[in-house]
Amino acid sequence: MLQLGLQLYTVREQMEHDFEGTLKTVAGLGYKGVEFHDFFGHSSVEVKKLLDENGLVAIGTHTQYASLLEDLDSIIAYNKEIGNKYIIVPYLSEEQRKWDEVFANLKVLGEKCKEQDMVLLYHNHDFELTESYGNGKTVFDAMYEQVPASLLEVEMDTCWVYFAGYNPVEYIHNYAGRLPIVHWKDVKKLEDGSPQTVSFGQGEVNLAAIAEAADEVGVEWIVVEQDVCQNPPLESIATSMEWIKNYAKNGGLINV
Repeated sequence: MLQLGLQLYTVREQMEHDFEGTLKTVAGLGYKGVEFHDFFGHSSVEVKKLLDENGLVAIGTHTQYASLLEDLDSIIAYNKEIGNKYIIVPYLSEEQRKWDEVFANLKVLGEKCKEQDMVLLYHNHDFELTESYGNGKTVFDAMYEQVPASLLEVEMDTCWVYFAGYNPVEYIHNYAGRLPIVHWKDVKKLEDGSPQTVSFGQGEVNLAAIAEAADEVGVEWIVVEQDVCQNPPLESIATSMEWIKNYAKNGGLINV
């Protein structure tokens, strides 16, 4: 059964201003784990204490690519201290998208993580699926072909797979066995073609089909994320949780 988490980037302003209170609220809504993007100056001891007090699991940490290249050892040490094993590359700027160099660096980072019993993941947006690497392959598929599974696993953002024009369910099955975390997100396309992330049930994504596929292939964590909220973020994640609880009540295989 899928475990349910939240990417705290969704509530980033609340985390910055009230780190402790926001974690408590997230736990109170029913999220079982959290994925970090910033610790806002808190020590690993403080973070671990707050996680334990609120019954939360550290699912993973989004850490900037440049920081991983510069300071991986201390990043690993911090994450071990909070009980997290997944180090995740969250995004690459246009300047960083020199793909042969990126793939080589991911191999090095993945090897160093593996040596310390950690796991490196890569989190996609849409550009990895709209950019071609050559030979008819997207950058997304080329990345996981060139960097072995032993060094790099997948954190698939299914919303961006959908927005790029692909079937998230098919992609989940394509990467079965290499996919410990899935990002679960709803979106609608605006008149100008741009994406607007929305609370669950308010967009175009077949959220139930994604959860079912994730469960079928053995995904550990399905993680709610909303890049931009139209309502206050804590209200938005509560609205999404209402949808999720209703989904679970009607047979969805998710632990809430």
